[in-house]
Amino acid sequence: MRLGQNENRFGHTRSQNVGSRARHAFLAALLFAPTALLWGCSGIVSGQSTQPSPAPQTYSISGTISPVAGGSGATVTLSGAASGTTTVNSSGNYTFSSLANGTYTLTPSHAGYTFSPSSLNVTVSGANVTTGLNFTATATANPTYSISGTVSPTVGGSGATLTLSGAATGTTTADSAGNYMFSGLANGGYAVTPSHTGYTFNPTSQSAAVNGVNVTGINFTAATNPTFSISGTISPVAGGSGATVTLTGAAGATTIANSTGNYTFVGLANGTYTVTPSNAGYTFAPVNQSVTINAANVSTVNFTATPQLAHSAALIWTPSTSTVSGYNVYRGTVNGGPYTLMNSSLVTGLSYTDTAVQSGATYYYVTTAVDSNNVESLNSNQATAVIP
Repeated sequence: MRLGQNENRFGHTRSQNVGSRARHAFLAALLFAPTALLWGCSGIVSGQSTQPSPAPQTYSISGTISPVAGGSGATVTLSGAASGTTTVNSSGNYTFSSLANGTYTLTPSHAGYTFSPSSLNVTVSGANVTTGLNFTATATANPTYSISGTVSPTVGGSGATLTLSGAATGTTTADSAGNYMFSGLANGGYAVTPSHTGYTFNPTSQSAAVNGVNVTGINFTAATNPTFSISGTISPVAGGSGATVTLTGAAGATTIANSTGNYTFVGLANGTYTVTPSNAGYTFAPVNQSVTINAANVSTVNFTATPQLAHSAALIWTPSTSTVSGYNVYRGTVNGGPYTLMNSSLVTGLSYTDTAVQSGATYYYVTTAVDSNNVESLNSNQATAVIP
């Protein structure tokens, strides 16, 4: 009976002990569960933020140019959403790869051939395009080719003139980047020569042989053309200071000699020039000088100034046989008149000096006699004066 009770109590006690442990375990689980949930959520959020974005997908465009003779080695140019060029392989096939969605234009070219169609438009939209992009090449009856190149740097190439000689002739002007092209050329030997004011070129000319293909890379280098000066002195200072010096010939210009009679012309290219001085009241020896610039300054173009002599015309006449109060002097520039009165009052003597004359001119003079009643006689015989 006691044993039974003990067993019963033991059993009851055991049952109570188990229940207590279960409750403890349950409480522990409740305490630790939120922490575990928080850790788990933290790990999930971190994983989503570092996941890489997928790379954008690209596609290709491909086609064929036939027959092989016109397709092999042809160039296909891509323009539109992207640009590029490719060379058709020996079977006439071509491909452009790594293209994004968009609209493109394909244009084939091959020296000596025309193409049908001349170009094709194609739209890439989520897939490679491999059909409908074929061209047919047709050999031209009389194929022509081109010669092209660049003149650099741009400052010397832009606007340069290129002259073609040989199997055909022509000229063209390089564009703003220095590029040029001669097209429509038959097979044959040619030469290209550049020119541009103020520049020299290396090489000065190039040969180009056209033989069934376009010729590229006929390039030139432009260098600034050196310039030189012409200078000298006009002496003495009295005649040189302020004198005008005129340059003619390969270039034209004027300059004024400084207070010591020195002058200079700068920025001159090689060539032949003439230098001529002038200054009112002076003559110069020599009258002018010819000067040739040949890759060097010319600094001894000197002149001597000489004051011009004062010129005049001295007139004398025989007295009138009548009693007179004086004489009038008349001058003309045409033989036989008309004449202009020179004196402001009657000349009482038998001579008159005309100082208002110009070198190199010819004058014609007559005189008249005036009596006390202010009656004037007829003109005397005409006298001629040639001023040196």
